Amino acid sequence: MCNFSAISKAMKRFLLLTFLSVGLFINAQEKYSGSDLAMNSSRSLASSKNKKEKKESAFKPGEWLKFRLHYGFLNASYATLHVKTAEIDEVPVYHVVGHGETTGFASIFFKVDDTYESYFGVEDGKPYKFVRKINEGGYTKDVEINFDHKEEKAVLNDKKNKKKMDFELQDSIQDLLSAFYYLRNNYIPENLVEGKAVTLKMLYDDDGVFDFKLKYMGQEVLKTKFGKVNCYKFRPLVQSGRVFKEKESLSLWVSADDNRIPVRISADLAVGAIKADLDAYNGLKHQFKIIMD
Repeated sequence: MCNFSAISKAMKRFLLLTFLSVGLFINAQEKYSGSDLAMNSSRSLASSKNKKEKKESAFKPGEWLKFRLHYGFLNASYATLHVKTAEIDEVPVYHVVGHGETTGFASIFFKVDDTYESYFGVEDGKPYKFVRKINEGGYTKDVEINFDHKEEKAVLNDKKNKKKMDFELQDSIQDLLSAFYYLRNNYIPENLVEGKAVTLKMLYDDDGVFDFKLKYMGQEVLKTKFGKVNCYKFRPLVQSGRVFKEKESLSLWVSADDNRIPVRISADLAVGAIKADLDAYNGLKHQFKIIMD
């Protein structure tokens, strides 16, 4: 018999990791030696900026990605990412909305309705505002983070519990979504080092700033609904436990073209496996390269 309680917990975490993964996969952008390296340190970023000229953006306003999450034969949910534009304090920003929800039969057993929003600079990619509104089977959160780069602090407003928290802006900190788009524009494919793990500092909740590790696993060709796609494979290192079978059970495949978009995310769970596939796209800035047989 299917353990819907376990699947429910897995779905909630997998939706979060879907957004987390697309916000982190591109962080392996510099060659390095030794073990792990925190790639968002001031020193690393300064060195990176001195070495690279500004390149054409990997995305544009209007880009829309849709992912289908399924557990075996069950279509469990959908997640979307949509790029818009806005202004914050007269600063031109991108406004990205990420939304994920369970649908159909799956929603009867584990209803999830999550929305994430990020506002980050068009010129520098710095996050200015992040919003997280979630409803997971009655468990809700309503969090807003405002990043004050002049004062070098972030103010988190927990609207549900009516409390505020201040965090120091460590190095080049990013939120859950801004990291994805920032690093898409600061990504050198030739410098990926297979087997190496990198660390990115993140802030998106009242748990505070945390490190998230990501390992590059090499290239792989995937069969998709669009055809064969050459991809870079990454492995976000997540904690093992009741949901994920082991520390390296989550894998991520990213298109090896100028778009650098997620094509597939897969996780082995304690009760089977769950997978998210790119299901539809629109408004890509570059051609989505399909391998023709």
